[in-house]
Amino acid sequence: MTSRSDCPEPKIEPATVPLWPHVGKVLGLGKSATYDAVARGEIPVIRFGRRIVVSKKALARMLDPQAAA
Repeated sequence: MTSRSDCPEPKIEPATVPLWPHVGKVLGLGKSATYDAVARGEIPVIRFGRRIVVSKKALARMLDPQAAA
C-alpha cells in the first residue's frame, strides 16, 4: 500500500505572466509605455481585480506572429 506522500506532486506551470515587469521588459517597454499599450488594446490582458496578467500563449503570438499562423 502506498501513501500519498510517496507519490510525487505534479508540477503545475502558470499559464500567465505578470504585465509588469515581465511582459513590459520582454517587449522592451518601460512601465508607462506598457500600461499605455494595454489601454490602447495592443497588449491582450486578463484582469483579476487590480491584478493584470498576460497569457503565455498571447505573449508568444506577440513575439512571433508567424508561429500563430
